[in-house]
Amino acid sequence: MKRIAIFASGEGTNAEAIVKYFASNNDINVEIVLSNRLSAGVHERMNRLGIPTITFSNEEWQQSSKIINKLKELSIDLIVLAGFLTIIQSPIINAFIGRIVNIHPSLLPRHGGSGMWGMNVHRSVLESGDKESGITIHYVDELVDGGEIIAQYKCEVKNDDTPEVLANRVHSLEYYYYPRVIEEILI
Repeated sequence: MKRIAIFASGEGTNAEAIVKYFASNNDINVEIVLSNRLSAGVHERMNRLGIPTITFSNEEWQQSSKIINKLKELSIDLIVLAGFLTIIQSPIINAFIGRIVNIHPSLLPRHGGSGMWGMNVHRSVLESGDKESGITIHYVDELVDGGEIIAQYKCEVKNDDTPEVLANRVHSLEYYYYPRVIEEILI
């Protein structure tokens, strides 16, 4: 059995898509969701799906030892970032080198790096005049959005797109492809 831990800070729509995708899989299981926000919507979503969640304080994320211990206690094979809005500290990266993946709502290296998350990314894509956007699934390393790219999937940017409309199109790619790429990594 391969075990996944999801890190999430927000509403948890990607986490929900991942949990539902693996719900009937006998070889891969989402064990836990770790968060940095007690008020994050992901807690309610995971509660409905029967997935335990833990919130760690900002200080605990900075120090990392409690988080690493919890992940090792659960024999986690892969950490999946799903809307996690905190920089992963070096001790976690080093303890799980090559076993942390992230999804970014653009075609990296464009529209990535510090401050490029959520609607900021979609506004940047539209302001740049790009004709396509999409998602990038990549390994996490010390550089924000700088890890080795695993997969990219594209969608059209239309002339009348708003950031919200583009975000919906990109979310559709995320919900479909992210669980499938995770599965490919683990089998």
